Amino acid sequence: MANPIAFRQLMKPLPVISACLVTIAPTFLGASETIDQKQRRFFEERIRPVLVESCYECHSADAEKIGAKLLLDTPGQLRAGGESGSPMVAGQPEKSLLIHALRYEDDLEMPPEKPLPENVVADFAKWIEMGAPDPRPTDPDVPAALAERAYGEGDLWSFEPVEDPPPPEVEETSWPSDLVDYFVLAEQESRGLQPAKDADPRVLVRRLHYDLIGLPPSHPEVDRFVENYGKDGREAVGRLVDELLASPHFGERWGRHWLDVARYAESNGNDGLSRNPTFPHAWRYRDYVIDAFNRDLPYDRFLTEQIAGDLLAADSPEERDRLLVATGFLAVGSKPAKAMNKNFEMDVVADQIDVVATGLLGLSVGCARCHDHKFDPIPTRDYYAMAGLFTSTETMWGLAGNEKLTAPPTDLHVLATKPKVPPPADFVETVILRESSTGKPKKIPKPKWDPGTPLAMGVRDREEPADCKINLNGEAEKPGEAVPRGFLTAVDTGNELEIQVDESGRLQLAAWIASPRHPQTARVMVNRVWQHLFGTGIVATPDDFGVYGARPSHPQLLDHLATRFVEEGWSVKALVREIATSRTYQLDSIAVGESREADPENRWLTRHPRRRLDAESLRDGILKASGQLNPEPADGSLVRHRDILVNLAGDLHRPSRHRSVYLCYLRNSPPPELAAFDLPDFLAVEGRREASNVPGQALYLFNNLFVVEQARHFARSLLDEPETDDEAKIRRAFHRVFQRDPAPRELLRSTELLARTEDAPGSKATAWASFAQALFATNEFRYVD
Repeated sequence: MANPIAFRQLMKPLPVISACLVTIAPTFLGASETIDQKQRRFFEERIRPVLVESCYECHSADAEKIGAKLLLDTPGQLRAGGESGSPMVAGQPEKSLLIHALRYEDDLEMPPEKPLPENVVADFAKWIEMGAPDPRPTDPDVPAALAERAYGEGDLWSFEPVEDPPPPEVEETSWPSDLVDYFVLAEQESRGLQPAKDADPRVLVRRLHYDLIGLPPSHPEVDRFVENYGKDGREAVGRLVDELLASPHFGERWGRHWLDVARYAESNGNDGLSRNPTFPHAWRYRDYVIDAFNRDLPYDRFLTEQIAGDLLAADSPEERDRLLVATGFLAVGSKPAKAMNKNFEMDVVADQIDVVATGLLGLSVGCARCHDHKFDPIPTRDYYAMAGLFTSTETMWGLAGNEKLTAPPTDLHVLATKPKVPPPADFVETVILRESSTGKPKKIPKPKWDPGTPLAMGVRDREEPADCKINLNGEAEKPGEAVPRGFLTAVDTGNELEIQVDESGRLQLAAWIASPRHPQTARVMVNRVWQHLFGTGIVATPDDFGVYGARPSHPQLLDHLATRFVEEGWSVKALVREIATSRTYQLDSIAVGESREADPENRWLTRHPRRRLDAESLRDGILKASGQLNPEPADGSLVRHRDILVNLAGDLHRPSRHRSVYLCYLRNSPPPELAAFDLPDFLAVEGRREASNVPGQALYLFNNLFVVEQARHFARSLLDEPETDDEAKIRRAFHRVFQRDPAPRELLRSTELLARTEDAPGSKATAWASFAQALFATNEFRYVD
């Protein structure tokens, strides 16, 4: 930053967030609400199977002889340890005996027969870094409170059929403007709560722009909406919502939400060897998703194309290409290295089952790979019935999946159409992959395909589909009986979906999931949309509608919206419009009366939540304010046509003026402009991002080169405006950042600062850049009311 003293001076009069450094002692996470769905899934899929297969033989209550007096059956036993003390130090794998033993260090060797693969050891180290979250109950019985919370009097709520409840009666009949409002107001009135006043139109227009397209409005757009709102109120809101829904930026905003669910990334990561090969064709799936949301592709069709697009009829080569690209949904997941993993194929299948079950149905089925689900109605047989659908499917992801270095690229999907542009001049003719015997990177010739042939990640049916055998304890080398291909038996949609012997069954899976009678599909998507508009879903755990998940705060509202969603043709835009035009959505963020104390978590929606901008919206907002944003879609990706190893090729990130959704999202190497603001790791379904407020974010706004550079552009554009004095430039800056005029005190302090610093080292441009950077760091810019 050019002038930090001036920057700190200007920070004083503006409403900025304060950051303090705190020291938190790492602690273990037990089976409680402190374990989130992501941590729970990591344990069930990465840790528990290894304990069962490799450790329980000597360290379980059922073992013939307990080794070193160490039991691993429950969280408490594992942490208490045995003769050598506790095997783990929470948050510190390097100081944990367990990691030393798994690495065969310090004369410790577990398991004694042979060491575990490196990627498995890396998983245990990552688990301990998390605080070793362990969701297993302390005894084999389901905790009574947990069972009651999820099941109540009958079955698990999310497996019950969706009902269309009538709107409840309310006392304040003049308050609701939409059916949504009746359900919300009824809950408030039953608790003696009072909703906040309506939001100021200047607040509302900014909220709508960020929520629907992920960009702030311009100052003229704000003024125009305020004028229209004064004339016809809620009709002006409806017109603005329709305008934003028609914007191509809608698909960029809401497509990015879906890419989190689809665990989209452009490199593999997760191979245990830190090599991270790229996915040079993944961007086509990104563009497919953006286009689908812009076209308002019906959600049931959207799911069908992603699960079985290769099996659908197409009217043209272009449509055929689009359907093939859609199946990238099943291919873009991360995979452990094949050469060192005997369960490689079943790990790929596990990822595909997880993205379908968790992403589309809100159900975690991963633990059923090893045993019947302890709480949800998902037996192991159901897991392998679904597994058969994917073992009968060939996944094509490029060279990163090849077992032999010299294998031809048979697992690449060749599209029918030609590319719009030729490959770049720096198109690589060789590929660096797995190390040679000398320990140095090994180069192999580029496979023999036309460099101009467009490729995509995707799936297709195998030539000989077959049922999958149960893997005893989750181990592919211990096959049991075969299970006919099928779906979850706890869900009956009323359709007879017979899978023929020569089919994988993915088309039938898509029909089962997209059925209007499926109890989870519409509820899960409605909840995701609600969450993106309110910060928290009606079900606060959007990826978990099972026993471990939260109960819906407004179950009748959820079913009402799910019913409307299906009846109106599975239209996401219609759903967004219904919610955004409700009075509930348009409330002010300041509670009235005793509502804040009576409803501190805003569970009953007495006000609109104040939310920090997500990483992409913050970056895009800075680019728009600085005048540097290129609003056009990017062409392809930085790693287009590049099959390379990220960690051997150096930094693949390059500056870009396009929207953040078009940046290069590499696993283990996120875009540096976004990394400080709670990006997911893209290893699994991530339906809800964290929204932390940590010191690193403030430091980012002080020091990050992207922010500094955009502040300089901003300053230069202000200084280049002809025939305007400093006061006019300050007003212009406030218009571009806050879409409002500065208050008299803000104008005075800004003028005083610039007058004091323009003669300091670095000249006038430096002073104005510091001023611009200070505006970017304010709460008002970073938060939406």
